[in-house]
Amino acid sequence: MSKTALFRELWGFLVTRKKWWLLPIIIVLLLLGLLIVFTESSAVAPFIYTLF
Repeated sequence: MSKTALFRELWGFLVTRKKWWLLPIIIVLLLLGLLIVFTESSAVAPFIYTLF
């Protein structure tokens, strides 16, 4: 299963089941995941770690 198929299936689930309250949770989790990936090998890491 490709990544685009996974996102398409998730979007189809949200639309058909009207689970719009899940969308902000998914977005926040994706942003936190990107933040972790970005900071593990970056010069910005010490500044971001001070936020938490």
